[in-house]
Amino acid sequence: MPTHHAVHVRSAGEPMTVVDVETTSPPRNYVRIAVSSCGVCGTDHAFVNGAFPGMSWPLTPGHEIAGTIAELGAGVDDYTVGDRVSVGWFGGHCGQCIPCRQGAFIYCEKLQVPSWQYPGGYAESVTVPANALARIPSELSLTEAAPMSCAGVTTYDALRKSKAVAGDRVAILGIGGLGHLGVQFARAMGFETIAVARGADKREDARALGAHHYIDSTEGDVSQALRALGGVAVILATAANSKAMGEMIGGLLPRGELKVVGVTPEPLPISPLQLITPGITVTGHPSGTARDVEETMQFAVLSGVRARIEERPLARAAEAYAAMEEGRARYRMVLTM
Repeated sequence: MPTHHAVHVRSAGEPMTVVDVETTSPPRNYVRIAVSSCGVCGTDHAFVNGAFPGMSWPLTPGHEIAGTIAELGAGVDDYTVGDRVSVGWFGGHCGQCIPCRQGAFIYCEKLQVPSWQYPGGYAESVTVPANALARIPSELSLTEAAPMSCAGVTTYDALRKSKAVAGDRVAILGIGGLGHLGVQFARAMGFETIAVARGADKREDARALGAHHYIDSTEGDVSQALRALGGVAVILATAANSKAMGEMIGGLLPRGELKVVGVTPEPLPISPLQLITPGITVTGHPSGTARDVEETMQFAVLSGVRARIEERPLARAAEAYAAMEEGRARYRMVLTM
């Protein structure tokens, strides 16, 4: 039986090891991908530490996958071996639950997520449902495509489905793996873009990424700083910091919107009074479907938006993961096979 290298986490909180895993043929309606690149996402921390229900061990993390189709399962007739594809947080839907029957595949009651429902992309080979696949435009390299399948689609899709229209002011909270893409997408969509992060050292990067303004959250009241710029229509909260989100709510214009994509279990410190008088809404946004990933990549090609990437080989997965976990990545660690 042929084998391939994959990262294993034997149980919650255990270190990563690279092991040999049997390479099996995909079942019906699945494909096997020869992985070229896999992004290291902040949510991988939750998987490695067993924070989701129904997890199984050993676990192979990774849900920002890009590669080429190596093998087709029965019933897959719209892809061919060699096709360049990516798979993100959206790793397949059942097609039978009520959200699926309504066409809301990202809310599938049996949503498949790589590393949760099946082994993820910290590996040389991964087997995924065919309905999870996003075709990669020829203008993007496989390494460029990998972060677009989670960090990219999450920020792009959240912004394009927000209340903001071209010319509106939009604030991006956090300039990390998601936020550095959010700033670029906001600028490319025609928004007056305000980046908000901790520390003066982020100012130059924020400007280079396309922000028109930068607010150092350590310097004073962030809501007041936003109001001084005229207030914002939308806040895209990419930083997983509930307190920081709450501190920005006063900077929203009437009928403004806080869109939350930064994952944290801590409750938001926002009162009904803050919401009711100005008619503010708070919305969570859960990544995007395979088609949303394709549209994200197409927009990235048109606009020039790219993730800033640091590459590491699979054998150094633990090192790349540690850099992400400790905030040393600038701005997306990507494993290459």
